[in-house]
Parts: sequence; structure tokens; C-alpha cells
Amino acid sequence: MDPALVDQKVHTLNNKIAPKIDCTACGNCCKTLLINVNEKEADALSEHLDQTREIFDNNYLEKGMNGALLINAVPCHFLKENKCTVYNYRFEGCKEFPAMHLPHFNKRLFTTFMHYNRCPIIFNIVEQLKIETQFVLEPKSETL
Repeated sequence: MDPALVDQKVHTLNNKIAPKIDCTACGNCCKTLLINVNEKEADALSEHLDQTREIFDNNYLEKGMNGALLINAVPCHFLKENKCTVYNYRFEGCKEFPAMHLPHFNKRLFTTFMHYNRCPIIFNIVEQLKIETQFVLEPKSETL
């Protein structure tokens, strides 16, 4: 199937399904994912929290092996009662998730299926996509 057509179907399904899902009833992404953070995001949130970057980094971040910054706890420090307490300052990875609005769905299949059981938006989009594309799992042929 043409990747552009798949993107179009996924985007249409996302626009139909995502508004019906109350993320605050779930919060699985914030409960189970490590989020990458860039310097600009860390600066903005530390300023919002009225903390120096050093204190902010010590409290909330760790450096990965390649120097990338990551939230240092799962569930996220900023999740309270399934709501983000710093929603207006949340990180790009949080804003982007579950990424069903982005192009190139066919290049994100690994991460999509990695989050399939985690996110009801992804689950419902994939299940509906299977119906709309008439997906049929071919039985394995036996070899002798």
C-alpha cells in the first residue's frame, strides 16, 4: 500500500479517534516512558519552577551515554492524578506522543507496535486501520 495513502488514513483516524480518548483517564505514557529533554526545554521548565538549571538537572534529569538528557524517573515527576502539572512547559516528546499526526507512519511501525498496548489512541487507530485496509494475516506455510 502506498505510504502516503497509509499516512492519510492514519491521520484521518487520528482526527476521529484521539478526541474521544481522555488521556487523563489513562496516563500510561507518563507512567511508563522515559522522555528525552533538550537544553531549551530544560531551561524553560527550570525557569518556570524557579530553580537553577543545576538544581533542576539534579532533581529531574540524567545524562545518557551519548550526552542526551532524559527524565530520571518513571512515572514522570510531573504527573499527579494522571495530569501533567507542567502541561504548558511539557517536553516535545510529551507533546508529540502518540505521534499519529506525524507523517511517515510506515517508518515508525516498531515504535507504534511497542506502544500498542500502552496507548488507547494507538490501539484503536491500528485496529481500525486493519479493518479499513482489510488486513488479513496470511497463515504460515509449513516447510518440510
